[in-house]
Order: sequence, then C-alpha cells, then structure tokens
Amino acid sequence: MSDVGRKWKSGSEFGMTVHATDHDRVVDLYRSRMTRILLVSGSTFDGSLQTAALRTAANFAPAGIDATLYDGLRRLPAFVPGERYAPDTVTWLRHRVRASDAVLFCTPEYAGTLPGSLKNLLDWLIDNEDLKDKPVAWLSTATEGRDEGARATLETVLTYAKAKILRSACIRIPLDPGGVDQHGYVTDQRLHVALLDVVQALLRSLLPAQEKPQPRHEPAWEAYSSVLPIVVRRGDGGS
Repeated sequence: MSDVGRKWKSGSEFGMTVHATDHDRVVDLYRSRMTRILLVSGSTFDGSLQTAALRTAANFAPAGIDATLYDGLRRLPAFVPGERYAPDTVTWLRHRVRASDAVLFCTPEYAGTLPGSLKNLLDWLIDNEDLKDKPVAWLSTATEGRDEGARATLETVLTYAKAKILRSACIRIPLDPGGVDQHGYVTDQRLHVALLDVVQALLRSLLPAQEKPQPRHEPAWEAYSSVLPIVVRRGDGGS
C-alpha cells in the first residue's frame, strides 16, 4: 500500500483552511446513497500523470463515494457514425457512464488538442446522448498554458454532448511526475485536498435544490477550495 494513506487527507492536517462545516453538511445530505463518479483519463499510457491523479482519486475516495477509473480507452474501436450495433466495449462504456452520477476527466494535450483516443470515446458517447445532462468536470495536472488547447476542446465537445459542465468542480493543480510513487499514486497532498473540494462541488450539484446548503457565493471553485492560494484555477467565468 502506498504511504500516501488509505483515504484523502483533510486539509487541516497541512495547516490549510478547510470549510469543514460546508463539506460535512453536503456529505451528510448525500450519505443515504453511494455516489458514483466515473474517472476518465485521456491518456492511453498507464504511467501517465493524468492517469496517476485519477488512480489516486479512485483509490483514496472518501466513504460514500464510489470513484472508478475507466480503463477501456485503448480497447475502444474507431467511431463509426450510424453503427447499428455497438461493439461490446462501447456498450460497456455507455453503461458505465449512464450508471455514474458524474464524470471527471483528466487529459494530456497532444498536438495542441485532445488525444485522438479520448475524442473517439466522446464521439461514441455523443452518438447515443449518454452525456446529456450528465454533471461533468475536468482536472488539469499541467501548468497554465501547457494544456489550454486540450481543455478548451474538451469543453467544446462536452457542450456538443449537452453535458452539464460544473465550473465549481473544474480545477488546475500542476503536479510533478516525480511525485508519483511506486504504486502509481500521486503523493502530493495538495491533490488530496483539491479532490475533496471537487467531490464537495459534485455532491452539491447532485442534491435536490431544496436540500442544497446555501452557498456564500457560487460558482467559483476558489470560493470552496482548501488549497488556495497554493493552487489556482484560471477564472474564465461560467456556471
């Protein structure tokens, strides 16, 4: 087992301010059922930093959160428009997405845009409207300016998919490849704190309107982040 720990750490353990009351209220309201979050890496390389970040999210998710790393990207066939019978790997992907309450993407940038394998996955989902009204967010592990093309394209495609992009859950936390341990988990504790914030934002979006805690201000992730000012997200508006 990695020395990172068996669950995401509390920001207070690192001397950071955590909005514990808000977090506890959100989790308490949703504790009656398991929340399913599908984690999709845009990299086909198992040792990529993006996959490591999502693997960390899956392995150390808080109680009540079923965070699963999708591992079928390399096995998806090329998208065929109008395909009458979808291949088994595509059917399984669509089932996983429909069964999830939310989807979190983390992707590298290739040639100034999304990796072709991730775009192929999204094409299959768009064809069947599997992402329609689905809460989605992205996690960037790159420094600002290193993956803008991929991030912008991802948001464009997700908009075409009619997904619900949750700006308050989209974060950028630059990570060092050297911060991945021998088990493939990210040891940077800032990621653990940021992931707690992401889960809080996702849970808040899933609650019925009448049960949502009254926010101080929506929807900026910075308003809820326990990591700032160490980690910043580019303020590009949205909801």
